[in-house]
Amino acid sequence: MSRNLNLIAAAGLAALVAVPSQAEMLGEGVTMYFQMGGTPSGGATLPRANGARAAAEAFGVDLKEQYSSWQPEQMLNQFREAAAASPDCIEIMGHPGNDAFIDLVADARGQGILVTSGNAPLTTLFGSYQDQGFGYAGVELYAGGYLTGKKMVEIGGLKAGEKALVYGLLSEGERGLSTKGIKEALEEAGLEVDYLEISQEVNADFSLALPILTAYLARNPDVRAIGTQHGGVTGLFGKALADAGKQPGDVVAGGIDLVPATIDGLKDGYVTVTLDQQLYLQGFLPVMQCVLSRKYGFAGLSINTGAGVVTPDTIDKLVPLIEAGIR
Repeated sequence: MSRNLNLIAAAGLAALVAVPSQAEMLGEGVTMYFQMGGTPSGGATLPRANGARAAAEAFGVDLKEQYSSWQPEQMLNQFREAAAASPDCIEIMGHPGNDAFIDLVADARGQGILVTSGNAPLTTLFGSYQDQGFGYAGVELYAGGYLTGKKMVEIGGLKAGEKALVYGLLSEGERGLSTKGIKEALEEAGLEVDYLEISQEVNADFSLALPILTAYLARNPDVRAIGTQHGGVTGLFGKALADAGKQPGDVVAGGIDLVPATIDGLKDGYVTVTLDQQLYLQGFLPVMQCVLSRKYGFAGLSINTGAGVVTPDTIDKLVPLIEAGIR
């Protein structure tokens, strides 16, 4: 009798869990809005979009892509548009900051919309809503920036007293932690660090950074290192250095992401090190988070997608995956 009762209880539990049949996709019926960041074809955005699309196809999710040219105000407007459509889930980027998002996320949760995040963290919101499926898929920003700076020193042979430029986003709250990390790593190594803030105009159209970089290099011919944690700006390092008459290795250049121009810079030796965020995962994992939290009530997962750095010695084996829009 006891064995029969156990079998009945097990059958009842299985029915309550309601695991989808093989014919039913786990995310079937789920609609998700997803903030991708830059532009659809941008090298710092495409792998993320491809990851989200692959997850949406695998799980059966109706994916709505949003592109903001990295503008925080546009991200906030996109969230409002998404929430007005009453989807099951919205993925947001942390660039506008916790304060800008806090009321919007509260209103969305009041409507029963699940919210998760990627690329740049929102620590306050994560703490408030993790038990409701608010996760984070992205680099631990300070650690990623610090690692980039340390590898610039190590691989580039930088020495105390030499001059460096950090071109970054210290003013952008948590997003600025990556800039803080690279700057402090260089300072701890004894370098004299100049700092320039990336404007919102450059953030939206990173080609505008080229004359800024070339002008700095002209004024500071003794600079031994330049660093950033902006993927688009990293891609300009090779051209800026070549235009300034520098040879590969004259200036140690450290950045982030694997846009096509950065790949060329690595191959030519103008880019010394770049942080690999594994952007594909920043697309795939939030879709998975949405599905699992919506279906089974799982709490938010915080996943560091940073995989270390890529150098001229390691770039070649990644090129096929980069060309496929995965890395």
